[in-house]
Amino acid sequence: MMEIVQKGGPLMWLILACSITALGVFLERLLFFHRASIQTGDFLRGLANLLKAGNTAEAVQECAGSPGPVPRVLHAMLTRPGAPRQELRDIAQEAGQLEVPRLERNLALLGTVAYTTPLLGLLGTVLGLLTAFQQISAHGGYATATEIAGGVYESLLTTAAALTVAIPAFVAHSYLSARVNELLRDIERASIEMLEILAPPRPEGSPQQ
Repeated sequence: MMEIVQKGGPLMWLILACSITALGVFLERLLFFHRASIQTGDFLRGLANLLKAGNTAEAVQECAGSPGPVPRVLHAMLTRPGAPRQELRDIAQEAGQLEVPRLERNLALLGTVAYTTPLLGLLGTVLGLLTAFQQISAHGGYATATEIAGGVYESLLTTAAALTVAIPAFVAHSYLSARVNELLRDIERASIEMLEILAPPRPEGSPQQ
């Protein structure tokens, strides 16, 4: 492994650093989403049963003791159970907005690795070809294949290494972005259902909250 990195030139060290960064971000986010995921439907049904029984305090404790963005947003709403409908909607929206940076943490870094690494490979290709042409120029245009092989090998090696890092990083970024969108949909769904429980819409003609 280290021999290949050394033969690929100095840019191979940057590509290696990108691969370690991408792997670290992916594993950290994967663990985060695993801990943040809950069965939203079951969780909401349990809270609804507690609220219908008048156990608001127990519902608040249930949210406080559960991990993930959905329980945190619902916890913010349950701390103001008697608030008007519009105020509860605003609370849910603000709490949901606070969850977005947590969900998207380091995704921009992973995307940067996915899009930048191929450019490093292209730069390595250009530098390797320049080395090959320098060998040809140094020998008056009559360099042997062995003499120019080093530059060509370096150019191909950096390209292959960059694509090997960039493709999985791009796939990982797409997968994690999909998980973020899934959790945001869960937050929206849970907020709407909790709003209907805490402040159901009034019939037409009745005073608005």
